[in-house]
Amino acid sequence: MIPLTIAQLARAVRGQAVLADGDSFETVVSGTVDTDSRLIARGDIFVAKPGEETDGHLFVGAAAEAGASVAIVEHPVEGATLTQIVVPSAVDALADLARTVVAQVRDRGALRAVGITGSNGKTTTKNLLARILEGEGETVSPKASFNNEVGAPLTMLRVTGDTKYLVSEFGASAPGEIARLAGLVEPDIGIVLMVGMAHAGGFGGIEATFLAKSELVRSIRPGGLAVLNADDARVAAMAKIAAERGVDVLWFGRGPDAQVRADDVVVTASGTSFQVTAGGVTAPLKLRVLGEHHVMNALAAIAAATALGVSLEDCVTRLETVEIAERWRMQPLGSDRVRIINDAYNASPDSMAAALRTLAQITGPGERTVAVLGAMSELGEHAEEEHDRVGLLAVRLGIKRIVVVGQDARRMYLEAVAQGSWDAEAVFFETADEAFEYLKGELRDGDRVLVKSSNSAGLRFLGDRLGESFS
Repeated sequence: MIPLTIAQLARAVRGQAVLADGDSFETVVSGTVDTDSRLIARGDIFVAKPGEETDGHLFVGAAAEAGASVAIVEHPVEGATLTQIVVPSAVDALADLARTVVAQVRDRGALRAVGITGSNGKTTTKNLLARILEGEGETVSPKASFNNEVGAPLTMLRVTGDTKYLVSEFGASAPGEIARLAGLVEPDIGIVLMVGMAHAGGFGGIEATFLAKSELVRSIRPGGLAVLNADDARVAAMAKIAAERGVDVLWFGRGPDAQVRADDVVVTASGTSFQVTAGGVTAPLKLRVLGEHHVMNALAAIAAATALGVSLEDCVTRLETVEIAERWRMQPLGSDRVRIINDAYNASPDSMAAALRTLAQITGPGERTVAVLGAMSELGEHAEEEHDRVGLLAVRLGIKRIVVVGQDARRMYLEAVAQGSWDAEAVFFETADEAFEYLKGELRDGDRVLVKSSNSAGLRFLGDRLGESFS
């Protein structure tokens, strides 16, 4: 974080400072801001956020022992040997501090902010764009999927006076959340990837999801740029909102009218090759991240980067160094004998379908497709129908072994059996341990195995175990 005095910090978070011995209102602090006391180092700022399972106020003492200079608290903690700033809400204080810090760095002239949202692909696009921009100057982007009311401000608070680019990922499970988070930075560029069924249960349906994702376009500063998916009709409809905001539009997609587009796409087990066109220039790109669906994420990253002045040549060179999007996202494991693709960090109907199609595309003659599938979360009233669709798609794609894990995913298994995968082609297990024991004996040379589920299903750890067993 940029240096602030305790007085400035207290004003930013609208709090009351209780000074520790040796501190004054002019004492300067500039450490990292975090809500996890285990990550606190000397000079850092600890935010005591109450949580569902524990309360950050219980760890103020531990943060002080680790060397924290200040704790932001909702009530004073007795006996803590550090300055405390008392605020009504620790989460609101994080947002207020992020807004202040980003505004101060912007006022110094160099910082450009990019916001990313969409039902799928946010984290991959964030990582691809960050890889491109890191070659241009200091770039701050989220760790993992830091995209909520806590993670997004914590990312913003990592900017320094030398930061050139801030890339923010905005997730949401309810209307208004993206507007609130994006409003902290007022992005110069906003990227909308797609509007799908992810979190539809929380939003109340696909049209409500559209309204929520369009909040990013409404948050772009006038004179900024909306990078929109030309192939998604709902995203394309956001161009009208951009025009109302005085925001230009740059289109990406697979169609001929997209300004940043991909042609001649070839999917293999080692990645995806295509011709990318941007700014009237065309170049070949070999993306090592598995899956044809990541072509769109790469196009979105290239569109934003070229709008910021990066050459297409530099975009391609840097993207070709990316091996995986992130751990547990289409992550290759195992060996050439048995290849595991661990994509179980998150799942929605769209990403589940994309992963299954990728499995079918990259499996060659003499190889066998195996899909290990768990539940998709946050679908609300659409859950049963969407799990049925996945089971149906797996059968239609000719997946040879369909292994369904967990009661919440059982509909996939039942639909696969109903569609003809009844002779041991589809199996069901209550637990990941049971599935692991089955797969240890079932998998054979030439198998290509997809492990896919929402985070809450926990199959990412099953994927890791399979990767270790067959490495």
